[in-house]
Amino acid sequence: MPISSLPSPHGIGTMGKAAYDFADFLAAAGQKYWQLLPLGPTSYGDSPYQSFSSFAGNPYFIDLDLLIKDKLLTRAEVNSCDWGDDPRYVDYGKIYESRFALLEKAKARGFARDHEDIAAFEKKNERWLPDYALFMALKRHFGMKAWTEWDDEDIRCRKDSAVIERYRGMLRDDVELFTYIQFLFFRQWTALKDYIHSLGIRIIGDLPIYVAMDSADVWAEPEMFQLDEHNVPVEVSGVPPDCFSADGQLWGNPLYNYEAMARDGYGWWIRRVGGAQQLYDVIRIDHFRGFESYWAIPYGETTAKNGRWVKGPGMSLVGVLTGWFRDLDFIAEDLGYPSPEVVQLLNDSCLPGMKVLEFAFDSRDPSNYLPHSCNFNSICYTGTHDNETVEAWYEELEDREKSYVLAYLDKEKPGKNGISRDLIRLAMMSSADTCIIPLQDWLGLGRGARMNYPSTIGTNWKWRTDATVFTKKLQKEIRSLTEFAFRAEPQPEDESVSTEETEAADESVSTKETEAADEPVSTKENETTTTKEMEAKISCNL
Repeated sequence: MPISSLPSPHGIGTMGKAAYDFADFLAAAGQKYWQLLPLGPTSYGDSPYQSFSSFAGNPYFIDLDLLIKDKLLTRAEVNSCDWGDDPRYVDYGKIYESRFALLEKAKARGFARDHEDIAAFEKKNERWLPDYALFMALKRHFGMKAWTEWDDEDIRCRKDSAVIERYRGMLRDDVELFTYIQFLFFRQWTALKDYIHSLGIRIIGDLPIYVAMDSADVWAEPEMFQLDEHNVPVEVSGVPPDCFSADGQLWGNPLYNYEAMARDGYGWWIRRVGGAQQLYDVIRIDHFRGFESYWAIPYGETTAKNGRWVKGPGMSLVGVLTGWFRDLDFIAEDLGYPSPEVVQLLNDSCLPGMKVLEFAFDSRDPSNYLPHSCNFNSICYTGTHDNETVEAWYEELEDREKSYVLAYLDKEKPGKNGISRDLIRLAMMSSADTCIIPLQDWLGLGRGARMNYPSTIGTNWKWRTDATVFTKKLQKEIRSLTEFAFRAEPQPEDESVSTEETEAADESVSTKETEAADEPVSTKENETTTTKEMEAKISCNL
């Protein structure tokens, strides 16, 4: 469940009351994880995988009610803004117009008041915050153009420290604004994270393997990327054509200069993962296969067809990260058709991979995603933010695939609560150590509830839910199935829910929401074995 999808009267989910309520819901439902999309500030296309910084937080997630409580805003100021016409979807255009105007008001009232706390925050984050705040101030100064299009080549290419300091002084007000925004974000996030931890829940967050070209990361350290003398990419990222896309996926991110990174012991990656550790307890490494080899596409291509595979750093980097961050758990996003080399890298790293049930039921191709094929050291999902909801997925299957699904379930037709509940049960009963279920699948939602269509822009990352879906009945249903699968400790007898209740559809939810999102909302680790015990008892090659 992404932060953006939480209920809120202000156009997008935030780190306010609804986030705390959702954490309470997860705890009452017997869940131990909450998986999020990346929390960074989004750029063109509003994708959380294209962020202005690997370290900064998204200003949209700052809760306005908390700012009112802190006397940084007034209720009238917040209520006067247009937050969009449809509460089921985020209107990013209106959010952009309203949010920053309010945050400027908050800064005018709070920057001087909070100066001691801000100074401590700046000290703690001195490795990235000054560059990020100046980068965003410069973007404002140059009409929000990408940094590669800034009119002044001296600051575009960071000619020398004198140029940087000249602009820092000239844009002081905006530098302070973007510093204060990050101060507010991390103050709210730290409080929310502490509360989530108090409930015994851990946070899973995504680490995109690449960073955006238009980011403070690339502008501040261009030598870490494959750029020419004019800071133009030589080749860019993507994946080749496959059965899902005839043109492949052209992501367009700059590729890493792994030789330069290796010379300083992958310090850039250590800093980046260290930044993510401030946000999350478990990190899912997006596109893990890119560490073994990556698809390099000549800059200027319009599709991903004309690329080439280039050998990546493999265990020389993965081993540094797992060795440096011994108290941090990782998940490897290893979806697709991994080569033997990728499989070997996953085995060598001992990281759990992903098993997505929507990929399991191609009757023409034996799948290692089927529940009985899941090894212990893996994470089982019904679907992800890049997939249709289970209900929409099943509806689109060919007849032979539907027959295969039903044969695997030993059913003539989906259960009365829909095919999504059937697949949730399969995930829960798999041997995977942890299973993660998107909220949309618990709610049995269909089309309109998808979060992202890869390689498209304009319609993604918008889905939202509302508070009415988090019923006691749904909570008990989730808890009951989690307990049944031995993934939660049983509640006392008087608090348990009957089999009839677990099989009943929640009528208050299904009708309203199915016509109208993703990311997994909750996960539950098998509590019979702790993570450290697992490391001691279970081979990573199972």
